[in-house]
Amino acid sequence: MSTLCRSTTTEATEPGPGGRGFSSALRGGGGRVAGLDGLRTVAVVLVIVYHVLPDPLPGGSVGVDVFFTISGFVITRLLVAEYARTGRIGLWSFYRRRWLRLMPALLVMCAVTAVLAVAFALPLFRGVWAAVALAAGSAVNLVRAGEPGAYSGLTAPFGHTWSLGVEEQFYLAWPLLLLVLLRRGRARVVLCWVAVLCVLPVIWRTVLWDPTAAHRIYNGPDTRADQLLVGALLALVLARLRADDPRLAVLRRWAGRLCWPALALLALIVWQIPITGPSGWNPLWYTAGFLAAAVLSACVVAALELCPRSWPSRLLSLAVPAWVGRNLSYGMYLWHYPLIRLLSDLGVRGGRLLFAGLTVTLLAALASYILIERPLLRRGRVRARRPEPAVVAAA
Repeated sequence: MSTLCRSTTTEATEPGPGGRGFSSALRGGGGRVAGLDGLRTVAVVLVIVYHVLPDPLPGGSVGVDVFFTISGFVITRLLVAEYARTGRIGLWSFYRRRWLRLMPALLVMCAVTAVLAVAFALPLFRGVWAAVALAAGSAVNLVRAGEPGAYSGLTAPFGHTWSLGVEEQFYLAWPLLLLVLLRRGRARVVLCWVAVLCVLPVIWRTVLWDPTAAHRIYNGPDTRADQLLVGALLALVLARLRADDPRLAVLRRWAGRLCWPALALLALIVWQIPITGPSGWNPLWYTAGFLAAAVLSACVVAALELCPRSWPSRLLSLAVPAWVGRNLSYGMYLWHYPLIRLLSDLGVRGGRLLFAGLTVTLLAALASYILIERPLLRRGRVRARRPEPAVVAAA
């Protein structure tokens, strides 16, 4: 295992004025990890299969939990790298990049669905205008959190965007909180505070728990924050440990050992544990289970980051899943739910629905990537390369 997990990273760059105990964040600067992209592909396919055939995979929605942990890890790695490099976090630039990455594709999906609603009088499109407004405002999760019984049709056909709402609300609050922590405390204090923050949602879910509060717990940005924060904590730990720190070698070794068991437990959850619906409103899962899923996901993320030669990393880094996860996973998540429901309303069922749904979802995601996401990402990169006037003046 030690040979499989041999580090491929060079010695950390000397910290700049903003290093403050996280100088190892300068080492990678947020470079992509192909294994993480492959993990995104697996997660989004699990969610799609679950939405078509929930009975064989009752816990398929755990793919969203994996997404949350990856997102917390990647975003925090970028933020702490910027802070280590410059001593600050450009909040406006961060929010602008997140908006360009997420919202244009979401708004196009909403617009296309609204046009289809005008053209076809199908059950999917009832109340579509209210759903468009909620999805565009990243408020679907807040509405669903306030519905103790069966979900109303108010958020259809965009019910799946509840998870995007949780992430976007996290993106609004976390950079501000992280900046305060980084400026006020030493690195060890920051790690301790983030660890405490990871536990607080578990306590809050325990206080809230009641079968009638299942929707509140499942959709709330506060009750799901620990899954993003666990990924953030992992990013901070890796940014804290220099390449020659013996604790990093220990972490690398244990990440390699725990990766397969973590993947096996996540697969067992997918196969055996209902999560949504009254049959899945288990008090253990709805209190501690979400944190357990995040910890398992973090074990996998750590192994993919630290052990690029391990078999899980090699499998998830294969060209096709890595490319799909890097470029199409967001579009696939955006489009799969309305397209699958549309096909269902048109009479497609069973295995045919899964095949047709995956096909049209891939095509829609590819169109979204080529026509919307890639041009905007390129524009953002070009703008990011231009030095800001304040930076030029300081130089």
